[in-house]
Amino acid sequence: MYTTNRNLSWKPEGKPECSREPFMLSPAGKDYLWGGNRLNEDFAKGIDLTPLAETWECSTHPDGPSLVATGEWKGQTLTEVIRRHPEYLGTHPRAADGLPILIKLIDAKKDLSVQVHPDDEYAREHENGSLGKTEMWYVLDATKDAKLIYGFYHDMEEETIRKSLADGTVEKYLQKIPVRKGDVFFIPAGQVHAIGAGALIAEIQENSNLTYRLYDYNRVDQKGHPRALHIDKALEVANRKGSAAPRQPMRVLRFRPGVADELLCRCKYFEVSRVLLNTERVRQMAQVQAGSNSFQVLLCTEGCGMFFWEDASQPFYRGDCLFIPADSVPLRIHGNAQMLKVSC
Repeated sequence: MYTTNRNLSWKPEGKPECSREPFMLSPAGKDYLWGGNRLNEDFAKGIDLTPLAETWECSTHPDGPSLVATGEWKGQTLTEVIRRHPEYLGTHPRAADGLPILIKLIDAKKDLSVQVHPDDEYAREHENGSLGKTEMWYVLDATKDAKLIYGFYHDMEEETIRKSLADGTVEKYLQKIPVRKGDVFFIPAGQVHAIGAGALIAEIQENSNLTYRLYDYNRVDQKGHPRALHIDKALEVANRKGSAAPRQPMRVLRFRPGVADELLCRCKYFEVSRVLLNTERVRQMAQVQAGSNSFQVLLCTEGCGMFFWEDASQPFYRGDCLFIPADSVPLRIHGNAQMLKVSC
């Protein structure tokens, strides 16, 4: 399900086709049973789902593609636009086969299932050529008792895991980590994990929807059926070693007139920074690194403001998502806001 949640403006007609101008996205929504209502209440998504567990803000995945909400491609899926204009993704090697990332907002009113994702090699071999799934989480908000599961306290034998799943004692082996607003967690493929109740998360991941559920607290779906588990596949790909509790890394804010930013995560799949804006800033958003360039995505997590480029203007609010093609026209931003900036 899609929504265009605000009255969005755009440039005058008559612009040349494929002008490399940014455009806003409208998400697909998911009503998984563990979700809450904060994405509608706090982010004004306007999606008629209860619960609203996830919004797929920037996605070309067939299970939930985003829609273009403004501009010459308004009403088309992001998938269609990128198929028509692959140059929007840039020359980064990971963009050669389409949009390599998927960006979500996640509202965990209840605990998510204990799960694990395969890596690219396993997914290609066993899941019809799909990508695997490495991801990162940025905690937008959390209740004081919110936790996440990150691997096992100590090395585990497969037989021990299977027995504990069968008798319902697996939770005593799972490492639980308190979470706070602003925390960052990197979840590589193969890491057993789960988002706990009370966490509001922005997730940046590979463009994949492969999840192997290991344990789901014996819950049933809306029809009263237990949700499917994938124990055999999960144990084939899971890291069964004891995991050190993840520590929050030292983060360095870089200040420039009107804006500051800090690197949150850089891996071979994506790069994510937090941008703090408190005035107007003119900048060319497209990055050029090692002879390649990349699209960028800006997801507003707090505040509001206005984007300007050439003779166009576009307001943005908390929860809005802007796609910036590679080699975009220069973008000017005015406002008081925090954003996640994502590229590959």
